[in-house]
Amino acid sequence: MNRFFRLLTRTGLAAAAGLWLVLPAQAVVEIDVNRGTVEPLPIAITDFLSEDGLGKQVSEVIAADLARSGLFRPIDSAAFIQQIDNPDQSPRFQDWTAIDAQALVTGRIVPDGGRLRAEFRLWDTYGQSQIIGEQFFTTPENWRRVAHIIADTIYKALTGEEGYFDTRVVFVDESGPEDKRIKRLAIMDQDGANLRYLTKGGQIVLTPRFSPNRQEVTYMSYADGQPRVYLLQLETGQRELIGNIPGMSFAPRFSPDGSKVVMSIGRQDGNSDVFTMDLSSRTMQRLTDTNAIDTSPSYSPEAGQIVFTSDRGGPSQIYKMNADGSGQTRISFGNGSYSTPVWSPRGDLIAFTKQTGSEFAIGVMKPDGSGERILTSGYLVEGPTWAPNGRVIMFFREEAGGGPKLRSIDLTGRNEQAIPTPNFASDPAWSPRLD
Repeated sequence: MNRFFRLLTRTGLAAAAGLWLVLPAQAVVEIDVNRGTVEPLPIAITDFLSEDGLGKQVSEVIAADLARSGLFRPIDSAAFIQQIDNPDQSPRFQDWTAIDAQALVTGRIVPDGGRLRAEFRLWDTYGQSQIIGEQFFTTPENWRRVAHIIADTIYKALTGEEGYFDTRVVFVDESGPEDKRIKRLAIMDQDGANLRYLTKGGQIVLTPRFSPNRQEVTYMSYADGQPRVYLLQLETGQRELIGNIPGMSFAPRFSPDGSKVVMSIGRQDGNSDVFTMDLSSRTMQRLTDTNAIDTSPSYSPEAGQIVFTSDRGGPSQIYKMNADGSGQTRISFGNGSYSTPVWSPRGDLIAFTKQTGSEFAIGVMKPDGSGERILTSGYLVEGPTWAPNGRVIMFFREEAGGGPKLRSIDLTGRNEQAIPTPNFASDPAWSPRLD
């Protein structure tokens, strides 16, 4: 990842070409993401000009990213009237409004001294103006990442919020028969591309979680016969045990600054409590001490509070406490049992898994427990993880008689998407933005 950061540069096309930028706030085209229901914006994404067909592939990745968000509807290229042969010139806007393209994307991919230069422009067709234009330089093998970055730039220009396409997902890849399932840590782009295995499958692995610095993950493994929490360096592959902790340790998550890991530690009587570990000193702090199963802790974005689950009052419910363990308060009161709560990066919602009878569901609630809303349900749906902009949740779904597969859904609950993986997949964790 670091090598890519050094090779990628970003400049404004308007300055390079002597054009004025129309700032996003001034654009006629915009999407109000705060409305309850958002009609997808019709957008035309032309094939980027290139000598080898790479431009078409870049355009296809951009279109797929925007379509998956549920906020955009890329128009079929068969409907295009104008064929763009010079992306530096203003398009014939009437040809694009005639097919109801409210926004237009044009661009090119050019070899540049062993690198690639990717240029694009975003046009407001009804306002007949350029919204934004930029160019990026990178190595040829990283062309997909440039496409994701362009999609993020378009998303932000038209919604006012950060995109989430230039991100990765770490998850548990599951292969083999159900009674002898091989589980390996794997990492991929958020759209399923560029998959890479991080472990060999010799031991069971569960609940991987990204560090905020993106260069390491924490996860649980049965490498020595009982659950232990490990840190894995993504660049080097180096793995280390997080301390010699008595009892079983599981459900790890990083603090927002990456300096601590919060986790559950089991006791011989079957109960568990929530602890934090300072990663520099390896000192532990106990946060809960009850005759119950306290588990699945997750920090708030500002690190001042932690949400977790506990069965101290009967079926497992969601509780909230201050980061030092004080002020423990129950916030969920619905029927059924709750698990895997995780705080949104925006701080406005908590996602959770809920089981009522034989049915599972993924839902969200406000940090005070109000406004509970189910987004999707089924035979088995579990393990929510947030996109870094707090607008989309990834999880895994398993149908009766099948195996788990990754899915994503937006906060409206109307845009559920399949995430392609080569095998069964579970326990996804979304990375922060890579830039």
